[in-house]
Parts: sequence; structure tokens; C-alpha cells
Amino acid sequence: MSPPKPHLSAVSAEDGAEAGFTGVTAPRRRGGSGRFLTDVLVDLGFAGREAVDAAAEESRASGLPAERVLLDKGVINSSQLSRAIADRYGLDHIDLGVFQADMAAVNLLSASAAKRYSAVPIAYHDKGTLLVAMADPANVLAVDDIALMTHLDVKPAVASAEDIAGLIQRMNRFEDAVQEAVAEGEEEAGPEVVDLRESADDAPVIKLVHSIIAQAAERGASDIHFVPQADESTRARELRVRMRVDGVLIDATTVPKRMVSGVVSRIKIMADLDISERRIPQDGRVSLTVEGRQVDLRVVSMPSVHGEGVVMRILDKEAVRFELAKLGFQEEELNRFRRAFNRAYGAVLVTGPTGSGKSTSLYGALAEINTPEKNIITIEDPVEYQVSGITQVQVNNKAGLTFAAGLRAMMRADPDVMMVGEIRDRETAQIAIEGALTGHLVLSTLHTNDAPSAITRLIEMGIEPFLVASAIDCIVAQRLARRLCPDCKRRIIIPAAVLCDHGFKAKFDIEAFEPVGCGRCNGMGYRGRVGLYEVMNVTEAIRELALQRASADQIGSRAVLEGMRRLRDDGLEKVKTGLTSMAEIARVTGSG
Repeated sequence: MSPPKPHLSAVSAEDGAEAGFTGVTAPRRRGGSGRFLTDVLVDLGFAGREAVDAAAEESRASGLPAERVLLDKGVINSSQLSRAIADRYGLDHIDLGVFQADMAAVNLLSASAAKRYSAVPIAYHDKGTLLVAMADPANVLAVDDIALMTHLDVKPAVASAEDIAGLIQRMNRFEDAVQEAVAEGEEEAGPEVVDLRESADDAPVIKLVHSIIAQAAERGASDIHFVPQADESTRARELRVRMRVDGVLIDATTVPKRMVSGVVSRIKIMADLDISERRIPQDGRVSLTVEGRQVDLRVVSMPSVHGEGVVMRILDKEAVRFELAKLGFQEEELNRFRRAFNRAYGAVLVTGPTGSGKSTSLYGALAEINTPEKNIITIEDPVEYQVSGITQVQVNNKAGLTFAAGLRAMMRADPDVMMVGEIRDRETAQIAIEGALTGHLVLSTLHTNDAPSAITRLIEMGIEPFLVASAIDCIVAQRLARRLCPDCKRRIIIPAAVLCDHGFKAKFDIEAFEPVGCGRCNGMGYRGRVGLYEVMNVTEAIRELALQRASADQIGSRAVLEGMRRLRDDGLEKVKTGLTSMAEIARVTGSG
């Protein structure tokens, strides 16, 4: 049965705005294909009438279009030309430097076909319509061919030829960028892939998965979420793809229902998971090479009411900084932290929620004290980054190797420094505290909201207050805030009244910056992250409070009197220096 004949969708000037796409500009006015393109360039102010007339004269002699002459002479650029073409035909203009192309849509057309037509599908306008960026929207044959190849209606929009060529290069690069470092056994696994479609459809599925991973690595994402969901109107199963970039989840694409099973099965094969088991969670790991960089992926499959979902954690070793000076510590806080972990014994704790950079801070500390004279042993779940010169132990609960069991073994292995990935229970906490009291330096993490709460948490776990007071030397609480994009941030003044409303003691207005959004930051207004830190040294006065089982608020007030800077105050300093915004500080510290 032949597919229904696609048709060209009508395009209104408001379509881009209605669809909610970033980087879409509606035409300034309705034109008509009868207008000369050179007249449109003049009307838009991109070229003067004299330059256009001169180009028209030259075009008659050379045979080239007048707009091409203007482009070659540098009177206009490719972006201005594409905007004029969009205005002439009454179509939306797409800035592909800002617009986030939907890789599921992009992969519906091969790179060779896209190059032939100078057109790329960049998004689903609705369930049955593709938004296609074209350099020449008058090429009706290209529109018809793309519609026939994709079995979808086509909504044309205009983008510059340079931008389209760049996207096509990315398509080619993505096809080759992701290569499995360990491909062993994949041929044997092939016949067992019961969820994959026929072999003719395998290539698009593999290409789509690889493209999503490559796109995530390129954008610096830490996680990829493949979330199953049901379309409310058709009840069809879809797979929503989201990426965590700089700590915030953003939508990346939606995998069409016909590819959902294949995509999930492909990911499970890569991670060596059982593709026939969909009732219980599974976890695995895979190593890939993305554009010459070694990237490890931790893969977790999760069953849900709408089907099986997958979360991939990206561990890009080259993107991680283990230099404490570059993490965002201010000089005073960094000196306090360094004095603590350079001691011969005692415990140093780093606290904060999941994803706040605790492990990175501990790795940074280990990097500074990692010398041949010291025996450093770590126990982690999992070992995310392998460091030469350090013995790293992986927790294996099924085999009985828990944090507590591993820590006991480490105590018998003559360590100078021990790092415990996380203190989760009383037994682990007890052994870590005893290790710190018997001449070892112990580094570990704990889940608390601030530094003073770490002391009360350990006491609540059942550790005697005198042991906590004697063993703990320093506690660091931290968060990660997004950095403002240096290319588009905008200067503002924050009134003192607003600062007071947010709990800051302010008498004067302060100069700060706010996010805007540009092509370099993918329209987010932020690029990268910076740490916020609260470093509390355990002094004699704080030890006395711990022995008295004082509250976290009492301990915190005393620490502030002794010079500790609270997380929000450290954040305000970074707002003043233009590193981040007040809204971001409120988001990560939970203040209104």
C-alpha cells in the first residue's frame, strides 16, 4: 500500500512564535514572490540602492544573480541574504546558531540528500509535519522529495546556506563520531535483539542513538534521560529525550513511536544489559570514543507505567577539572580547606546534595597530596574516575563488599590517606571516625544541606559526640551554580530592598548581571558552572557545642562569628563579580 501523498503546509508569519521555537524570526512583513530580492534587501536596510543598481549592472555582464554579486563583494552576508529570502516569500527565518535542531528529525534525511537539496529537517512542527530549513524555499521539487522520503508534511523555513552546510557537516560527523571502544560480542548479540525492527531499520536506530550521545557530549551534558510517555490524544508510546546541561534538564528531542523499542534495545545492547528483561531495573557501563575523546557511560534502565526508560550518566574524563583553584573557591576558603587535608590525620567531610560536585572536590584534594611517599586508598560506588598512583576499590554489595567492609580492609592495608565515597550508615561512620582518630587522614562525603548540619547528622547516626568533636577537622558544604555566558550577559542594578527581601543584609544597591541567551550558550544565558562553598573549621568552641549536642543553627552562628562565609554569602560575592546571577543563587541554595 503506497503512503498518502504529502502536501506542502501553509506557513504564516506567526508560526515560529506559536510553535515556541528559539531562533525563529517571523518575516517583517508579508511579501510575495513577485518582489525582486534586491528590493527586499534595500527595504530591510541590508544594502543601499546604489550598491544594488551597480550589482544589477554587473549581473547582466557576468550572468550571476545580483544578490550573488552583493554577497561576493561583501555588501551583504549570508545571514542577511537568507533573511531577505524569508521576507520575500513570507516564511520564517531560522538562525541555526541559536536554534536547537531535533536530532530525531534531522536523522530522517540522509546527509547526502540534505546536501543535494541544501535543506535539513530540524524539528517536528506537529505530529505529522516537519519543519525544514532550506536555503532556497522556491525549490518545490526538493520540498516534494523530502515529503515523500519522510512520509510527512513539510513546513519550509529559510536558513543561510552556510548554517545549513554546517549542520550537514555535523550530521556527517555524528555518524562517525561515536565508535564503540569495545565492540566485541555485538555480532553474537544481533539475533537476540527481539525488539529491533527489521535489519533495514537498524541503521537509523543506531545512527539516532549515536547522534544523541554525540550531541550530549558536544553540549557538555552530564546525563541523558530517555523518558517513556504516552501521547494524550493517540495514546501512542513515545520516548522523550532530555539532557542535563550545567545541572538543569532541558528537552532535546522526542523519539517517534516507531523507533522507541529499537532505541531502548540498542542502548541496552551497548551496556551489555538483558534486553528481554523489562520488569526490573538494570545497570551497566560502556566506553565510547566521541570525536577522539574517551567517554564512559553509566546506564540504568527503569521500568515505568508507560514502558522502559533509560538514564545515561556521561563521565567525560577530559572535561573534569581536578584543580581546586579552578573550581570556584575563594582564597580564604581554599586556604582553610587545604590546611585541613594537608594534615597527617583527622577527618575532612564534603557535604551537599547529589550532583553538587562533592567527589570532584575530594579528587582535587587527593590530586594535591598524591605523592609517592603516601599510600592512598579509596572505596567508591562506583569508581567514576581512575587516578594513577591511588588504589581505588569498587563497592560490590552482591559480593559483600560494602563501604563498611571495604573500610575495615583498608585499615589493615597500611594507608596514609583513606577516601570513603559516601558515609551512608552508622557502621561506615564509626569506622571512618575511628580511622581519623588512629593516625589516618580520612576524606568522605555526607548528604547534608550545610556544614554545621554534618556534625548533628553524625551524632544522630549514633556516633558519640566526643568522637565527632575529636575526629572532625573541617567540613565543606557546596553547591554548583551556572556561570553566566560572558558573551551575552547584561549589566543590571539590584536594589538594596530586593537583596533584603532575599535575606541579605544590604544597605546599598549592587551592580550585577543577568542572563540573556545567545548562540554560544545555546540560548540558555549560562555556560559552565562555578562552585559555591561554605568551609567550617572545627575549632575548640565548635567542639564544645558538639559535646553539648547543640543544634546546627547554634553551631552555624558560632562558625560565622569565627569567620565562616555562608553558602548564600559566597554566592552573593560571585554575583557581584559577574560569575552568576541572583536568580541562580536563589535556585541552588533554596532561598526565595
